[in-house]
Amino acid sequence: MIPLLLSLLLAWPPGTGAQQDPLMPFMENLDADSNVILKWGFSEVQGTIMFQLTVKTTGWLGFGFSPNGDMAASDIVMGGVGPNGTYFMDYHATGNSFPLVDKKQSYTLLSLTEADGQTTMTFRRPIQSCDEEDFHITDSPVKLIYAYGTSDDIRYHANRRGTKEVNLLKFMPRSSPPDSNYLDFVVENVTVPAERTYYHCKVMKVPKLNGKNHIYRIEPVIEHLDLVHHMLLYGCPSSVNQTYEKKCYTEGSGEDCIRVVSAWGVGGGVRDCPLLKTLIYTHACMNTHASLISVSTLSSPFQAFELPEIAGIPIGGQNNDEFYRLEIHYNNLAQEAGRRDSSGLRLYYTAQLRQHDVGIMTTGLMVAIGWGYAIPPNATAFHSYGLCNTSHFSDIMPDPVPDLSVFSVALHTHLAGRKVQAGHIRNGEQIDFLGLDENFNFEMQQATNLGNIKTIKPGDEIVVECTYNTTNRKGITQLGLATTDEMCLAFVFYYPAIPVTSCCSHPDMHAYMAMMGKTVNQNIEEMLKTAAWDQSSTAVHEATMKRVPQIGFIIDVNKNYSMYEGNIRNMTATLSVSCRSDPSLQAGPLEPFNYNTSPRGSGSWVVTSAAGSVFLMLWTTML
Repeated sequence: MIPLLLSLLLAWPPGTGAQQDPLMPFMENLDADSNVILKWGFSEVQGTIMFQLTVKTTGWLGFGFSPNGDMAASDIVMGGVGPNGTYFMDYHATGNSFPLVDKKQSYTLLSLTEADGQTTMTFRRPIQSCDEEDFHITDSPVKLIYAYGTSDDIRYHANRRGTKEVNLLKFMPRSSPPDSNYLDFVVENVTVPAERTYYHCKVMKVPKLNGKNHIYRIEPVIEHLDLVHHMLLYGCPSSVNQTYEKKCYTEGSGEDCIRVVSAWGVGGGVRDCPLLKTLIYTHACMNTHASLISVSTLSSPFQAFELPEIAGIPIGGQNNDEFYRLEIHYNNLAQEAGRRDSSGLRLYYTAQLRQHDVGIMTTGLMVAIGWGYAIPPNATAFHSYGLCNTSHFSDIMPDPVPDLSVFSVALHTHLAGRKVQAGHIRNGEQIDFLGLDENFNFEMQQATNLGNIKTIKPGDEIVVECTYNTTNRKGITQLGLATTDEMCLAFVFYYPAIPVTSCCSHPDMHAYMAMMGKTVNQNIEEMLKTAAWDQSSTAVHEATMKRVPQIGFIIDVNKNYSMYEGNIRNMTATLSVSCRSDPSLQAGPLEPFNYNTSPRGSGSWVVTSAAGSVFLMLWTTML
């Protein structure tokens, strides 16, 4: 039997300005005439950020960070190509006078070139520096300043200067195609049962579009923030040819809709609205209800999510979905009766096709109901693992499998989750982290951007590791849909799209029973529920679950699947640091992964203000 897949996923990260250079995918014009162009990219795993400043001049360049847009108290680099070669130096300004040379040079020059009447300066620095004379880059907007001259004699810049506020680590340009339009996928006046958890599904047909279009922006439409936990929009296969609306995961062809198109999760990108801060979303923040494919006057207080400017999600056209399934998870904590809701998602699209179709792939630990996976109670840091081996993609799709350019990763667990990391393995060795969150918060789930484009080559592996704390629980925690159950997933956003929708694994529980000296006839779930858990038995259980072979599953958009066996590889330990004391640590390229460096803070770039991410896999049959 083909298992039933349920996928949940969050909206993706903001778009990028230019993606020709995978190490510096973001771009911003700092002046109105496009004479000063800044490109950048970063790696919070390595703790570095790279800049490329291009100015239409053959003189000196200056670039810096300022607390208020003025020169005073700013952190500055200046450089150029002079008669005797290149020059480059790290400065700081104490007032409106010539800046002072930093005692500690925290910036590393990568290249300085002059050609065709313009100068390009590429350099790198730590995101957070230990130098008190340097500006600390955070995920808040920063005022960038620039200046330049017409010669290499560094002197007063006159009007050749400017400032612009940019959020370097949460960059979100807003695309505005001239032919932009949108579709609203919402439920209307749904009665929410007096139950803590309720999944409501609505299969809808979209009107016929004029050929293929690309979705470039997703915006949530939430009426009651205290009820809506997450929302998913799935594309349906051709076998789904009629609409319906009812409780999810009952009989119906809509359950075949497994291609995730967009989603929103709890905490996802709420703008400033006083009533929302009390978790009551009313018409004070919303002018009118929206309905499917309506052009309403809705003004959403929720932050939109944009895809990279060279990629979009396909909609319309001969080979794309006609029916879509909206799924809303209602979390009625008070179990109030008579609550009604009209929420959903708004998708902006354009006929101006982008270079690539976006694909979204689920990786991690497969949620297999009834297979006996258990997280023991009273554990301070229990680890779970999931494996994706891309060498098996060719089992369900034709060769050659292309390289996948990954621009974002979303990590997900439930209430017991404390840390999630997705390791990137090549030729048996870890080369990087695709994603890392050392302070996971279920109520503030966030999409994370890699800061630079990562390449997954055929044969690479992704290992997802989750750390749980169950010290407040008396019984085992199993995998499942409820928030008190658990998951361990990483959602990979990439281009060009391939048919694979999920690549997950589950420990071979028969092998587990054998290693634990048990017979296969014993009820594993009952055995784990009644076990006498202590620190020693928990450690043995965790080590055995990691050591046993993994049963891997790869599934495509048509629910074709392939199975294989693999093993969990060890990943590099990480240690959060607040600054970099030695700039020579950043002398090498951003890839492969530098095992001597580690992420700052919570690890990954936060793309959206608490953009929630949920992605489930429900298997109703056992292997």
